[in-house]
Amino acid sequence: MSSSPYIFNATAENFQEKVMQASMQTPVLVDVWADWCGPCKQLTPVLEKLANDYKGGFVLAKVNADEQQELTSSLGVRSLPTVILVKNGQAVDGFSSALPEGEVRKVLDKHVEAPAENPHTKAHRLWEEGDLDGALTVLTELNQNDSSDLKVLIDLAQIKAELGDMETAEQVLNSLPPEEKMQPQARQLAARLKFMKQAGEVPPMQELEKTLEANPKDSAALHQLALQHVLKDNNAEAMDLLIRLIQSDAGYKNGIAKTTLVELFDKLGNNNADVRTYRRKLYTLMH
Repeated sequence: MSSSPYIFNATAENFQEKVMQASMQTPVLVDVWADWCGPCKQLTPVLEKLANDYKGGFVLAKVNADEQQELTSSLGVRSLPTVILVKNGQAVDGFSSALPEGEVRKVLDKHVEAPAENPHTKAHRLWEEGDLDGALTVLTELNQNDSSDLKVLIDLAQIKAELGDMETAEQVLNSLPPEEKMQPQARQLAARLKFMKQAGEVPPMQELEKTLEANPKDSAALHQLALQHVLKDNNAEAMDLLIRLIQSDAGYKNGIAKTTLVELFDKLGNNNADVRTYRRKLYTLMH
């Protein structure tokens, strides 16, 4: 279990004091779990992260259902995981599934004072949770307060691109100083925009897959299907298709397979495991 001061093991012996009585001062989130429960293992890291993120806004009480069967029964638990939010000595909310972080936050924020969050951090959190519009709102406000913050500008451009507004994304990218255009994040954005443009001009994936079933060495289909995979973030699949194209027809469209592969490396960055793997494969083919 985490050594965090905001997380503890709840038992039948300490539940009254550390949960019910303590909740008169600080909300307590009771997590009933078990080792054999798969969804519990997904949820536990989320709850522990939030307990630390909220810095004492609530306390996480973990109840091992196998070890605390009597307590689990008294709580009316019928399935695992079960999470109960206790405030002022009363159960005020809860859920019985492995919710993603954003959904757990929504439950907490109805009853717990959320900690101050750095706006840029908040924008990235919303972005990761799939709330592009929310992230865009935060980033737009940051940009209005400080239009010289290039990191915010690039983030804005990336979200605009993901929302389909490639024109604005390109305008932002083109407005960057030359030295900033060479930064990894800007290069990744430039590569993504190029892929989005190219993929918009190619047939659907299903059609391309049928073409390759009939002719596994169809150069156009190999390249086009790779582009489609890039936009779906199936990067290893895209790289594999491009390597296949280099092996079968390296000169296709003046070596576009190699060019596309290098652009994909730029998009993902050197720390990506797939990039390291396929960079070695490309090196082997070229030498």
